[in-house]
Amino acid sequence: MSLPRRSLITLSLAATAVGLTLSLSAPVQAQGQAQGQAQDKKELVIGATAGSNLEVLRLGIKPLLEKKGYKVKLVEFNDYVQPNLALAQGALDANFFQHTIYLNRFRQDRQLDLVEVVKGPMAPFGIYSKKRRSLAEVKTGDRITLANDPANLAHGLALLAEQKLLTLKPGADPIRVTEKDIASNPYQLKLQPIEAAQIPRTLDDVDYAIVNGNFAISSGLKLSEALVLEKTPEHYLLVVAVKGRDRDAPWTRDLAQAFRAPEFKSVLDKNFPGYSRPDFLQ
Repeated sequence: MSLPRRSLITLSLAATAVGLTLSLSAPVQAQGQAQGQAQDKKELVIGATAGSNLEVLRLGIKPLLEKKGYKVKLVEFNDYVQPNLALAQGALDANFFQHTIYLNRFRQDRQLDLVEVVKGPMAPFGIYSKKRRSLAEVKTGDRITLANDPANLAHGLALLAEQKLLTLKPGADPIRVTEKDIASNPYQLKLQPIEAAQIPRTLDDVDYAIVNGNFAISSGLKLSEALVLEKTPEHYLLVVAVKGRDRDAPWTRDLAQAFRAPEFKSVLDKNFPGYSRPDFLQ
């Protein structure tokens, strides 16, 4: 039996609509499945800078995550740029190496969707010297090396101001200061900003060096050898960062909980004495 022409057109349009619906829904379903797999993932890749930051993860965080069924790979970096780029590009699931100020500036400058999920411990900044026994021995024209990236340069300058070796301009924001914000330099100190990881190597040549704690330890220095160790402000504590889309993922919550766990505090007490910590780890 033949159908009227109008019925044939109606069936054809209906079939086309069904085909379009199926073709459009398939990618949506695939995308949903991919997102679900990402949320439920059990293999994590976490990056950190060399030295104590990586060791904190290896000794304190990795075992706790493995007890929850995760397979954890740690990746070591020797600079402050690649860990965030690797995270944004998907080579890492999380990283642990930077403070909030640096993270905020980096993501704004690079237009990256990275977020902080929990604070963690850090080896404090210290002033070291092989030529002086204390800051009281500072001499006019002494050379001091400090980190050259904006956030850690400001950190170093704030520490020098705290120790009365120079003063900053009134109203200058201590977390954003540069050498242009120095109001007075009574000892005419010669500040030499260089890459943070290289600062320990300058100790034979300069009078003082302001060394990031993790790089001090990775180079063989002891925190107890510092002439001065800072009392780290909350905004300079290290943070765990993830991509914005992973902020509420189950594995992200498990990672944050590991940093808050009593077992992690015990690891810090035993293996990382003298480290600055957030309040919940005191």
